[in-house]
Amino acid sequence: MKKMICLMALIVSCNCIRAQYVEPEKAEKEAIKRKATEIITYPSIKFDSVQTRNALTEGKGKITGVAFTRPRGTYGANNPPKKILAGKVKIQLFPVTPYFEEYYKLWKDKSKNNPKNNKYVYMADRAFRLRLEAITNSSGEFTFPNMKPGKYYLFANVNYDLSYNDKEYTGSGYNAYGKTDYYKQNAYAKNYNDFLETFVEVKTDGETVNIKLKN
Repeated sequence: MKKMICLMALIVSCNCIRAQYVEPEKAEKEAIKRKATEIITYPSIKFDSVQTRNALTEGKGKITGVAFTRPRGTYGANNPPKKILAGKVKIQLFPVTPYFEEYYKLWKDKSKNNPKNNKYVYMADRAFRLRLEAITNSSGEFTFPNMKPGKYYLFANVNYDLSYNDKEYTGSGYNAYGKTDYYKQNAYAKNYNDFLETFVEVKTDGETVNIKLKN
C-alpha cells in the first residue's frame, strides 16, 4: 500500500514537472522552418544618423494632403464607393537620403524583395526609427508641419471591406411547369489592404506643398 501511494505521488509529481521537450504544433514548425530559410537584404551604404536627423530638423515649410484609395475587387460588390478616404490612418514620412534611396531601390526589386519566395529587404532598426508620423482625420486629411526644404517619402496602409452576395443552391422541386431550382442569398464581406505611397519635395523654406497620397 505504501509503495502504491509512493508511486501515485511520483506520477503526480512528474505531471507537475516541465517536460524536457514539448512538440511544437505544425504551424509553429512551419514558421520556424520558414524563418530559417529567409533571405534578408539590407542596403550596403552605411546608415548616417547625423545626416538623417539633420534632414528632420524643423523648418518653416508644410506638407498637407489627403489620403485615399480607389477600391479593388468591385466586380459583384454591393454599391462599392468610387473613392475610400483613409480616415484615422497613420502616415509615415522618411527623408530621402542616399541610404533610403538604396533601400527603396532594393525594396522594389522583386529578385531581392519577394515574400512568396521568402526574400525580404529591411532597413536598419535605427534608420526606421528616424521618421515622422501623422494621423489623418476622418476625411483623410493630414499635415506635416515645420518641414525644412528637402525630398521626402510618404506611405500608409488602408484597410477596407466590401460586401457581396452570392446564391447557394438549396434544392429542386417540380410543379406544373417542370423542374425548379431553389437558391438562397448569402451575404459576405472581403477585406482589402491598399498601400499608398508618394515622393514629395519641399523646395523652399516656408513653402506649403499639397499632395494626394493614393495608390
